Amino acid sequence: MPASVKAYKTYEEQVDLLASRGMGVADRDAAIKQLQHINYYRLSGYWYSFRRQGPSGRDDSFYAGTTFTDVVRLYSFDESLRTATFASLTPIELALRALLGHALGMLDECAHLKPELLGPRAAQGTSYATWMQRYKKSLADSKEDFVRHHHAKYGGTLPVWAAVEILDWGALTYLYGFSPRQTQDNIADKFGLTAPQLESWMKSLNVLRNICAHHGRLFNKVHAIKPKLPNVGHLPELDHARQEMNRTFGQLTLIQHMLRTLDVGRPELLPAVLRSYPDVQLLPLSHIGAPPDWATAPLWN
Repeated sequence: MPASVKAYKTYEEQVDLLASRGMGVADRDAAIKQLQHINYYRLSGYWYSFRRQGPSGRDDSFYAGTTFTDVVRLYSFDESLRTATFASLTPIELALRALLGHALGMLDECAHLKPELLGPRAAQGTSYATWMQRYKKSLADSKEDFVRHHHAKYGGTLPVWAAVEILDWGALTYLYGFSPRQTQDNIADKFGLTAPQLESWMKSLNVLRNICAHHGRLFNKVHAIKPKLPNVGHLPELDHARQEMNRTFGQLTLIQHMLRTLDVGRPELLPAVLRSYPDVQLLPLSHIGAPPDWATAPLWN
């Protein structure tokens, strides 16, 4: 075994290690049971912010008052937030499919298969060809009844308003980017955005959706993609979160805006989950990027 690989530790040894570093463990047996259900390294993302800040970064010891119970409470909150976020993204994704499929259908029933009818990006480089390979694979792998129907009656060629239903969010975003600028603008205008702004939102929310789908962490997360926003005052309901757009709260604000603009889904769901944030003295709700007055902001009350 390579010398660089960490030594195996039993559940009991893992609990003892945390306790030796200053984490309060009120019920050792309960902590061991939790570690049997939630991987030690998955939980470590939730106790990271409890670790003391040293001159060269976080060290292994915990701030006074850190408890295993609080770590698990944060994990449970994050689990609820992931579920609510995924549920809130679903009607937005479906609406974007419908909007794009309808708009491109006005150009041609098979606009997605005719790059000469799309925007200039479809003719640049190999992006469209790569997208087409991805589309064909999705078509071949699909088990949807409507796909079998089109195979039987139309030789398998899907019109664009049906084709959008077999695309994942990433492929849908690419198709939006390939679309003529007027088509992009018409859809973006429904959200009070420009086409580049909406495309950046779609990219950001695709990453957020994938985090939720793969049980990733939203708590205390700094997201790599920062969505583009209109100028201050253009959509004032977004301004309170403008500085937090690479944090989870900022990206949830995008969702709230889109739900309310489209009049879909349950815009009360995410605020309800945020209000359930556990009372953890060392780590307030600001660790997801929420400002102190978030609950009174227009999109959240």
